[in-house]
Amino acid sequence: MPPLVTLENLSLRFRGPPLLDGIFSRIEPGQRIGLLGRNGAGKSSLLRLLAGELEADAGQVMLAPGTRVARLPQEVPAGLQGTVRQIVAAGLPPHPPDPETAWLQEHRVAQILSRMELDGQLPFPQLSSGMKRRVLLARTLAGEPDLLLLDEPTNHLDIAAIDWLEQFLSSWPAALIFVTHDRRFLRRLAQRIWELDRGQLYDWSCDYTTFLQRKEAVLAAEEKQQALFDKRLAEEEVWIRQGVKARRTRNEGRVRALQELRRQRQQRQERWGNVRLQLQQEQRSGQLVIQAREIGFSFGNQCLFQNFSTTVLRGDKIGIIGPNGVGKTTLLRVLLGELAPQHGRVRWGTNLEIAYFDQLRAQLDEQQTVQENVGEGSDSVRVGGRTRHVLGYLQDFLFTPERARTPVRFLSGGERNRVLLARLFARPANIVVLDEPTNDLDTETLELLEEVLVEFPGTVLLVSHDREFLNQVVTSSIVFEPEGLKEYVGGYDDWVRQRAATAASSAPTSAPSAAKSPARPGQQTARLSYREQQELASLPEQIEALEARIAEFHEAMSQAEFYKRPGEQIAADAAVLSDLETRRDAAFARWEELEAREG
Repeated sequence: MPPLVTLENLSLRFRGPPLLDGIFSRIEPGQRIGLLGRNGAGKSSLLRLLAGELEADAGQVMLAPGTRVARLPQEVPAGLQGTVRQIVAAGLPPHPPDPETAWLQEHRVAQILSRMELDGQLPFPQLSSGMKRRVLLARTLAGEPDLLLLDEPTNHLDIAAIDWLEQFLSSWPAALIFVTHDRRFLRRLAQRIWELDRGQLYDWSCDYTTFLQRKEAVLAAEEKQQALFDKRLAEEEVWIRQGVKARRTRNEGRVRALQELRRQRQQRQERWGNVRLQLQQEQRSGQLVIQAREIGFSFGNQCLFQNFSTTVLRGDKIGIIGPNGVGKTTLLRVLLGELAPQHGRVRWGTNLEIAYFDQLRAQLDEQQTVQENVGEGSDSVRVGGRTRHVLGYLQDFLFTPERARTPVRFLSGGERNRVLLARLFARPANIVVLDEPTNDLDTETLELLEEVLVEFPGTVLLVSHDREFLNQVVTSSIVFEPEGLKEYVGGYDDWVRQRAATAASSAPTSAPSAAKSPARPGQQTARLSYREQQELASLPEQIEALEARIAEFHEAMSQAEFYKRPGEQIAADAAVLSDLETRRDAAFARWEELEAREG
């Protein structure tokens, strides 16, 4: 069978190094190909070339006769109007009006709407971002393409929608090429891996897990080979600088060889460095970060959550999971004090410094440059206790000085997320809040972000639909379930397992609770007396006061002048600090005990 698509010596360059530098490859019918590469490597451009929306500088894309190609772009186009049925019907192949074929097209639209669980009468502009993506996918499929191109298809989808899309595409009979940051999505769907790296297209012809193993071995071999090349070049440079001796030998062949080595070294595109991420922790927060008691919030007649209690302690890393539109961001804002709960109360600990990553990137001024957005009016930022020029700092996030002077409106989605990370990490904080941070980030940056968050000694609140990211980072999960908000120990897979175990149990009350709840229902004894209720109400303030005094001592002891005083004064202050810490720990234990009994 002839190939569906042939790439013949394909080249493309905009500015800087070529995105595609004479690539060759073939696509066979029915293949599912995962396309990988760093942000800005040219993945979306390659998809546009395959779709015929972009013209190459050289080479060609050759399609087998009659091949139909359709592409789902990364972003939802602005200004689309009409019903869901009208949007989907716009993807049908153009035909002259013919009463005999019109019903076939109507049947095709109805079939797609049913298969993709869409209501054709709904107005498209009123849909959520996730549902808009599903409608646009339906429009893409309406023409029954032989090659389907998907650019970040999981962006803005919740976990249920991603699971549905995985199942749908698993049975898709035609060829598929997709770009995604979702590593679990890659593992489940990709039968073949393409990787764009420094202008070259590498065809790994294996699944994603095997690719990771092979790639590690190739990078190690490449690093060794380049080290040998550089050593030989250095030796030849020493020889040519001997001057008179080199001219006396008149070894013109060796001189030409050196010139060729120099040319190769100049043309060699170094592997892009990794983003260097380092969270700066402000002074430690108190042990108690957030205490929520019986909180509730509604929009109109829609109750987002009610009667929810939780305790966030220093060092907790909490994931918030739920469908789109269910109220995850609202819960975050209530916990952080940006919104007042309509029911219940929220208390906050001491010394809280919050850094917020916004999924809508609303913190960025699109008219300003990257440098202006991160520097915020200054040419320098203070990172890790030292002052750095903002352009040098931005190179840690893979922005060249030229790119750092580019207005944000010209950046890709992945680049915008890197700008937000640069802003986030330039600010000291002991609470990091991330609302959908993984969209558009390349895999290597995602893994580095995971590592930084895991090692961060402060508190992390994370909203994400990226199942693998949740598994790697969070220690507990707050989940929007049909029965209400519930809290579970562990990440996404832990929640699925515990949820399944609870559903399978004929007597749910007999199973131990998996949730990390301050109420600890399994430990309930008698209800609290009036005096104990008053004591419980006063304990958070007592703990905060003790934490504040402890922080004052720690601040004083961090100064060199403290240790210039007489030894007996230093010992006395140390004894006071020890007593404060003992009282704080006792108050905290008593607070937990009373809360557990209050139930």
